[in-house]
Amino acid sequence: MAKAYSDDLRCKILQTYEESDLGQEEVAEQFCVSYGYVKKIRRQQLQSGQMERQPQTRYGPVSRVTAQVEEQLRSAVRQQPDVTLLELAQRLEQSSGIVLRKSRLSQVLERLHLRRKKNPARRGTRQRPSPTKKTGLATGYRRHRGRAVGVPG
Repeated sequence: MAKAYSDDLRCKILQTYEESDLGQEEVAEQFCVSYGYVKKIRRQQLQSGQMERQPQTRYGPVSRVTAQVEEQLRSAVRQQPDVTLLELAQRLEQSSGIVLRKSRLSQVLERLHLRRKKNPARRGTRQRPSPTKKTGLATGYRRHRGRAVGVPG
């Protein structure tokens, strides 16, 4: 992700624009920045009265997963490591009144590095048939439309 320009450059651009007869396009060209950037910082300067960048505010809603909720999750997983996400969500709703979906709860547990004992079945966990059985593949033949066909070697 691109980094913000420094406040020093920002101040130099705005001072040059105020002190000279140059337009915003010429100032942008002189400092090798976009015209849109000069236009934006000039508009911000007129609104706030400051040349420096305003501190960023938080975007989006504040998370319902507070430090207290995280501690409740830690203790619940410590007490019962094989608790399911659904059970954990129900306990959290009963104790704190906070409703979290399974996907969000899973994200929080992963961020807290809390592993649960129950793991979903993964591919390859089933036992494969032994090669001694007459499956056709072990003997060099395969089935095609009901009849055995030799497998080219």
